[in-house]
Amino acid sequence: MQLLSKNNKPMMDKFLNISNTLVSFYNNLIKLTTNKKLYSGLTSIDTFSDRLLLLLFHFSFILFVFNNAKNKLLLQKIYDYVFRQIELGLREIGYGDQSINKKMKNYINLFHSILSKIHFWNDMDFDKKQQLLNNFLDNFNNIEFLVNYFDNFTTKLKKYDLNSYLKSVNKP
Repeated sequence: MQLLSKNNKPMMDKFLNISNTLVSFYNNLIKLTTNKKLYSGLTSIDTFSDRLLLLLFHFSFILFVFNNAKNKLLLQKIYDYVFRQIELGLREIGYGDQSINKKMKNYINLFHSILSKIHFWNDMDFDKKQQLLNNFLDNFNNIEFLVNYFDNFTTKLKKYDLNSYLKSVNKP
């Protein structure tokens, strides 16, 4: 019995291509989040929560920059994949089903709160940007550095379209 006929090969290739794209994107997001410079000036040892917040900020800026009708379906797949990976990470840590559901609800709400606030990032002055980051990143005291970092990050993102960004893990 043949599970994959010649007629289904293009569909399977497309599925594998999008899967590789999602994995590459998520790996890039993790790479951005684990940049040691971001954690300089922490008020205490970094935690899963601190790393997740920085991941959510990176992801928010990516969605903010690339959000348009052309990218809508791909961004939805990326969104679903990223939050599925976060859920799998929680399971690996050892959380049970009930606490995972509660935590995921909180993380998704937190993400949407971040996304709604950074929607006005380009219109904010430096002090308002600092205040925004301070509201979410209470374990960080290098907020000026982070404002400059995310300003530079968005500038770099704008130099490429989403597809060219997805093809390379090292762009931003």
